[in-house]
Amino acid sequence: MISPAVAPVRIGLFGIGLDAYWPQFHGLKERLEGYLGRVEQKLVRPGVEVVNLGLVDTPDRAYAAGREFRRQDVDLIFLHVTTYALSSTVLPVVRRAKVPVIVLNLAPEPAIDYATFNALGDRTQMTGEWLAHCGACPVPEIANVFKRANVCFHQVTGVMEGDPVCWNEVDQWVEAARVAAAMAENRLGLMGHYYSGMLDIYSDVTLQCAVFGTHIEMLEVDELAAFRREVTAQAVAARWREFHDVFDVQSDCAREDLEQAACTSVALDRLVAEHRLGSMAYFYKGTGVAENEATLASIILGTTLLTARGVPVAGEYEVKNVQAMKILDLFGVGGSFTEYYAMDFNDDVVLMGHDGPGHIAIAQGKTKVRPLKVYHGMVGRGVSVEMAVKHGPVTLLSVIEAGGGKLALLCAEAESVPGPILEIGNTNSRYRFSCGARDFVTRWNSHGPAHHCAVGVGHLTPQLEKLGALLGMQVVRVC
Repeated sequence: MISPAVAPVRIGLFGIGLDAYWPQFHGLKERLEGYLGRVEQKLVRPGVEVVNLGLVDTPDRAYAAGREFRRQDVDLIFLHVTTYALSSTVLPVVRRAKVPVIVLNLAPEPAIDYATFNALGDRTQMTGEWLAHCGACPVPEIANVFKRANVCFHQVTGVMEGDPVCWNEVDQWVEAARVAAAMAENRLGLMGHYYSGMLDIYSDVTLQCAVFGTHIEMLEVDELAAFRREVTAQAVAARWREFHDVFDVQSDCAREDLEQAACTSVALDRLVAEHRLGSMAYFYKGTGVAENEATLASIILGTTLLTARGVPVAGEYEVKNVQAMKILDLFGVGGSFTEYYAMDFNDDVVLMGHDGPGHIAIAQGKTKVRPLKVYHGMVGRGVSVEMAVKHGPVTLLSVIEAGGGKLALLCAEAESVPGPILEIGNTNSRYRFSCGARDFVTRWNSHGPAHHCAVGVGHLTPQLEKLGALLGMQVVRVC
């Protein structure tokens, strides 16, 4: 596995109450702490650390909790509203932590058992029982204060047990937080330069760093070429065999081209390891320097393997799109480089794909390797990959510069459908949209994206909307 280790996301959790209740209502505090423990158990999962600070029931404890969340460097806070509490015991916690807050308005049961409740007879006991169910009571007060204090918050309302809709939404928030944290730790390598004249893909890399937290590492093609010189014949032979295991290598591929690709692939792995890269974008003509030209001409199989192993690689120096690819990959749904290829008005589909690397982990069947006598519009020749994305639901994602110095996420849900594709040694799929091919193209283009986007398997809009909320980005869904 090439992808560098990603630090676990750290989730803060606390419940609230009113200290005046504890001596009045026996067992209430312990009961509410039990609720909080059940929530913690549901949040714990691989790649997630939960920092549970228990019940916060006084302003002094609120200030201490805020300092602790800040010290623990939490990425997101879940506030479980267990019973009525004063907003003065809530604001200090989240104000100091300065991260988004998810307000969990969770009832312990779908409804109070009214007959049993009213039969208790002891009105003090009845009030204590009511307080164990009245978590919804202070939510308007908390929301009011958060709004006035400019605290970023979102709500999940439901039942603590037996409510899959509620907990699916919680899971989406956790996944979005995990992806946001991983993007902030990501090291993006940029090698070469932009494709001359593609004005749409030119990007403000400082803005990328500011929004996502991404570190940008500027790379030299000469370094990759130098690494190729040090690749042993044994390493080339091993990678050549791996190519035949992973890909469906067509019989007309020249052994020399495959060996050149194997050498570059091994060198790429070293480049990624040396710079601890989590993603990369590249383009380089190499004209006038034969070694550099050969390096870039033989890069496709290696970058394809990297993409499948959690280090997405975008050609044409597409900074914005490799960010979209990385987001989809972190969600575990792929993230393959794509663009419009053609429109099929008879079948009402859009053909989309790209030359260069593809995400073979989401391919329909085994990815073919084909020889190309020319890389269209680019220098060189060699071997390339041909694949289609798995048939079924997919999501398209583009990181766009929305004007005013802001980034936004543009997405669309579709279906990858079977049918004829262009067998030209490129990735290529047929996508059907609920709004129809004609309207999809018009709607998508109206937001001014670059001509590239990323595609992943499954419908992912709710998760992307939550990621945008955590990062302060607008999310636009066209269908």
